[in-house]
Amino acid sequence: MCFSINGQYWPATEILKRVLNHKNCTKNYWRKDHSYGECYCDQAFDLACPAVSCVVSEWSMWSGCLEPGKPTMHTRQRQVIQEARNGGEPCPSLHQTAGCAEYHDQHGPCLQSLVPALIITGGYGSARKKREILDNITGYCVEFKLMSLMADCQRSFSLHTRWMRYLKEGHQVCVECQPPALAQGQRYCSGDGENMGQDSMSLQWQAVGNSRCRRLWRRVRRGDSCSCPTVHSFLFI
Repeated sequence: MCFSINGQYWPATEILKRVLNHKNCTKNYWRKDHSYGECYCDQAFDLACPAVSCVVSEWSMWSGCLEPGKPTMHTRQRQVIQEARNGGEPCPSLHQTAGCAEYHDQHGPCLQSLVPALIITGGYGSARKKREILDNITGYCVEFKLMSLMADCQRSFSLHTRWMRYLKEGHQVCVECQPPALAQGQRYCSGDGENMGQDSMSLQWQAVGNSRCRRLWRRVRRGDSCSCPTVHSFLFI
């Protein structure tokens, strides 16, 4: 059975549905002052609710570095003030991280761990120009394990930088500290961690000739001489 409403015929079941919807809408979503609430009844007496987008607070202050005295991360966050509803814009990211370095810890300055060790292939050792140094100062070798490196190391194709392509994460390398490379007035090479008094430290390194070939390695031990394969033997600058 059909009924005509405003010249349009509707099945009886549809008319009943609209009557029930009308009762629900007027009961739950009309205010006493006859204004609409957040949701309202449309012309078909179906419940219609506007989209409500997520609202978040301002970013908090950045936290301190997660670990002092080494390259690490710090974080900041924000809170949800209003959740998204009815197809509104979802919430953006609530957490951010960024690189961070603090130059002091509870023991004092820790600048040495933040200074990258500059390295070059060991083949340049014999061509170095010697500075005036004391006869009793000799070189030494430090072994490191490569913990991470940038992809640009593998994009070094020139004659003087192709040695960087042999750098692989997880490999152990030997870096020789020759007397010409000693830090001014010191008995260690800059960035090798020697003056920090312990092994198993994560330190920064950077390849000479490609500033984007760098990252972190972990100091393993010091020795009198190096014993790594040629492609894994380097010099401090």
